[in-house]
Amino acid sequence: MKVTVCGAAGGIGQPLSLLLKQSLPPGTTLSLFDIVNTPGVGVDLSHINTAVKVEAYIKNEQMETALKDSDLVVIPAGVPRKPGMTRDDLFRVNAGIVKDLINATAKAAPRAIIAIITNPVNSMVPIAAELLKKAGVYDPKKLFGVSTLDIVRAQTFIGELKKVDPQSVHINVIGGHSEDTMLPVLSQVKGITFTHDEVKDLVGRVKTAGTVVVNAKDGAGSATLSMAFAGARFVNAIVRGMRGEQGVVECAYVQVEGMDTQFMALPVELGKGGVQKVHPIGDLNDYEKEQYKGLIPLLQKNIETGIEFANQ
Repeated sequence: MKVTVCGAAGGIGQPLSLLLKQSLPPGTTLSLFDIVNTPGVGVDLSHINTAVKVEAYIKNEQMETALKDSDLVVIPAGVPRKPGMTRDDLFRVNAGIVKDLINATAKAAPRAIIAIITNPVNSMVPIAAELLKKAGVYDPKKLFGVSTLDIVRAQTFIGELKKVDPQSVHINVIGGHSEDTMLPVLSQVKGITFTHDEVKDLVGRVKTAGTVVVNAKDGAGSATLSMAFAGARFVNAIVRGMRGEQGVVECAYVQVEGMDTQFMALPVELGKGGVQKVHPIGDLNDYEKEQYKGLIPLLQKNIETGIEFANQ
């Protein structure tokens, strides 16, 4: 299996690559691509005593070589948020970066599963879908937006509040991957009950967690370590599904049918070809129904922004 990380020398890319070197199955090739510093990152990682082979490629001239025959392409490349910026403020710069990487992937690894971390995810995934359609290689089952960090944060905050192991908490975060489009579905958490005030506090904490990190870093970037952790969790889940493990489910931002928007974050069962099954939203309480209704037009606007950019 070949897994390629695009943006491997960046703030997310380096810790993500470290975690993948540690956790991918023996015999996997981990291909690293970035426009700067990749050879050094590659040599550094290659000294780690796991049976994962590391290759490193630098600058756009080597982009297609890095991607060639990849089974899985992971894209954390892009500029980070700074204080006062929203994910939408990143759109123009990051959209151009994702466009180049997707076009190269379509040529060099047309059958690859693609996992996009680059923000704003709500718009980047529709961009990728449109570009892959133009190249004649689009498979909606193989394109993901990584929203795992929202689940990781929700588990953490619930664990802290209720004094339970956060890894034992099962929580879905649906909708999109931005403050105004994500919805933690607390009413479906099994074995734990929440007061109305606890629900409002937890939903607010999950929604604003990214901004809290951006402000705490005070201009030095956005969530990198926690995003790398969440990204590695999702990549390893995809790999487990690709290797035939049954019942692997993670929330992810994917193309959906019969929903209120064309793309949405929902629980997804992963298989050999990517999406094996998209699970339904399930029952929502009145508070969640109101939140869901409010996020739909915002998410739809994000999707349309991405589609418009891809078709310029």
